[in-house]
Amino acid sequence: MNEFTYYIPTKIMFGPGTLSALSSVRLPGRNALIVITAGKSVRANGYLERVQNLLAVNGCRHVVYDRILPNPIHAHVMEGAALARQHECDFVIGLGGGSPIDSAKAIAVMATNSGDYWDYVAGGTGKGQPLERAPLPVVAITTTAGTGTEADPWTVITHEERQEKIGFGNENTFPVLSIVDPELMLTVPPLLTAYQGFDAFFHAAEGYLANIATPISDAFALQSLRLLAKSLSTAVADGQNLAARTDVALANTLSGMVESTSCCTSEHSLAHALSACHPEMAHGAALLAISEAYFNFFADKVPERFRAMAQALGRDGREPQEFIAAMIHMQRQCGVHGIRMSEFGITRAELPALVDNAFATMGGLFVLDRYTLSRDDALGILTAAYR
Repeated sequence: MNEFTYYIPTKIMFGPGTLSALSSVRLPGRNALIVITAGKSVRANGYLERVQNLLAVNGCRHVVYDRILPNPIHAHVMEGAALARQHECDFVIGLGGGSPIDSAKAIAVMATNSGDYWDYVAGGTGKGQPLERAPLPVVAITTTAGTGTEADPWTVITHEERQEKIGFGNENTFPVLSIVDPELMLTVPPLLTAYQGFDAFFHAAEGYLANIATPISDAFALQSLRLLAKSLSTAVADGQNLAARTDVALANTLSGMVESTSCCTSEHSLAHALSACHPEMAHGAALLAISEAYFNFFADKVPERFRAMAQALGRDGREPQEFIAAMIHMQRQCGVHGIRMSEFGITRAELPALVDNAFATMGGLFVLDRYTLSRDDALGILTAAYR
């Protein structure tokens, strides 16, 4: 493809120590809603207090919303938006990983728009209505390296009552400012580091395989894969290794840029179905569980793309299967190879329903594959992956 549009309007401040810039950087408002998870890490590690203090130095007030789950849900989007309106917040800060930053984007949408968030979501039971008003501006401050959401407009939310996990976004949901400070990632535990790193890996790989890939997204994707092959296993083994953390953080931000200039493919649709119906299954775990079967299916469909990705992972790239071999090697190095769906309560009997869920809620991603999957193909992939 020689024709493309490049649009990533986010100001990204990247590098160790960049959080300190929050005290002086120009902010999009003076009264922030800070969105964090219901977990303890952001508070326990002092990140929330640091952000609060830096905002105060910058003359900015704030209120905290702290109920976000690892797989963020519709109810909390509506609660957070109500809190933002109550306190007359004029921008939203997502502080943490993909869950709070994705939630910050969705909350920003509903802080300015009427009705229900699912009125604007397309797919499943969503109504796909256009937004009435522009969302509040969003600032992303990452403490993990996984989703790349600091560099793309996408947010993925689960409607917990309907078991629908659907992505949403447009040019108005890009963060206006993202701070990517690898020093904030030194405390991420090994397993989460691996899960998040492979989420970035699959964003890059899927974006490279997508039929809307461009020369720009290809460059971002291959460099993201190179950095992850170089440093992800080191970051998992030694979380205090700042050089490795910085490589993985950059790979993650590049993978977000891939999502802004290309897109995910059906692997993400299938993985979202798994965690929509079994929310205890982390997104990274769902992707890992199906990855070997998924990429094995596509290897002979676009062999030249697989050879290029194999080279990015340090193989000679003579055969497309070398990419899969390199991917499995990385998974083993990181201790996340062979994840079993059955460990998360998924039964073989429900695989057809999970395929139906994937097509109903995130069917648009199947259109972006270079080979069009039938429902039988998708079921074959999940069946091959099932353990």
